[in-house]
Amino acid sequence: MTNLSVNINKIATLRNSRGGDVPNVVQFAKDAQRFGAEGITIHPRPDERHIRYQDARDLKPEVYTEYNIEGNPVESFMKLVLEVKPTQVTLVPDAVDAITSNSGWDTIKHKDFLIDVIKEFKQNDIRTSIFVDPVLEQIEGAKATGTDRIELYTEAFAHQYSLGNKDAIKPYAESAKLAGELGLGLNAGHDLSLDNIKYFKENIPGLLEVSIGHALIAESLYLGAENVIQMYLHKLK
Repeated sequence: MTNLSVNINKIATLRNSRGGDVPNVVQFAKDAQRFGAEGITIHPRPDERHIRYQDARDLKPEVYTEYNIEGNPVESFMKLVLEVKPTQVTLVPDAVDAITSNSGWDTIKHKDFLIDVIKEFKQNDIRTSIFVDPVLEQIEGAKATGTDRIELYTEAFAHQYSLGNKDAIKPYAESAKLAGELGLGLNAGHDLSLDNIKYFKENIPGLLEVSIGHALIAESLYLGAENVIQMYLHKLK
C-alpha cells in the first residue's frame, strides 16, 4: 500500500485570493484525514503566497497522520521546520519566483550543503527526503547526503503519459530500483492525478508515499473531496 499525502497549498491559494479564512486550511486538513488521507503536505514559500508560516504552526496539533513540510531550506524555512517538527521535511530547490516546483536537486553539486541541512533535521528527529529527477547519478548523490528518502519529481512522466507515451515510466522504474538497492525510502509527486496514478504505482517498486495537491483539489471541484480521496486510495492499493 502506498500512502496518500494531500498537499493543501491550493486551498490556501483560494483563501488568499479573497482574504479572510474561507476555505479554512486547518479544517480541510482535518477533513482530508477523516476521508482517509494518510498524510498532509504543505509547501510554504518565503513570500507566503499560499500556505503561510502561521498555517504550518496551526496545522501541527491537528495533523495526526504524517505531516510533511516541503520547501527550499533557506534560513526562514529551516527555523520554521525546526520549530514545528513535522514527521518529514522534503527539500525542494525552488527559485524564489518559481510558480511551482520545476526541478530536482543537483545532489552532486550541492552535496555538502545538503549534508549539513539533513544532519540538522535528523538531529531533531525529523525524517528527511530530497526532491530529485529520475537520474541515477542524482539518486546515488542523494544517498551520499545521508537523507532517509528521495521524492521523484514526476512532471515529465505525467506530461508524457498524457500524450500516450507509457515508456516515460522507465527512468522512474530504474530510479526506484536503485533507490531500493541503496536503502533509500521512495516518495513521488508532481502532476500525478487520477488518470495516471494507478499506472505509476503499478510500475514503481517500493513506492512508500505520493504527495498530490493540484490535481486532487481540481478533481474535487467536480467529484467532491471525500470521493476523490477514496478514489486515490483505491488506485494506490
